Amino acid sequence: MLFDGRAKDASDETRRVHAAFEIAYTAVDFGAALAFVVGSVLFFYEAWQTVATWFFVIGSILFALKPTLRLARELKLAAMGDVTDLAKREQG
Repeated sequence: MLFDGRAKDASDETRRVHAAFEIAYTAVDFGAALAFVVGSVLFFYEAWQTVATWFFVIGSILFALKPTLRLARELKLAAMGDVTDLAKREQG
């Protein structure tokens, strides 16, 4: 089942996949925050407003990447799981 927290503990491999995606998710979070802070500071200077706008666009793209990473992780974990177990969880 997607977004089932127990799926990450199914095996060593699923724990590694989950950890790798969490690291990527955190890196994207920091990148987005940094882009918005830099963009905000640049807006104080009229000459840098175009660059500041680009930082905001980059920050927005990074924030949009976050749910994409979560979905990709869940699909990967689901693909690694046993289809029979997935069906039993859905029925039970």
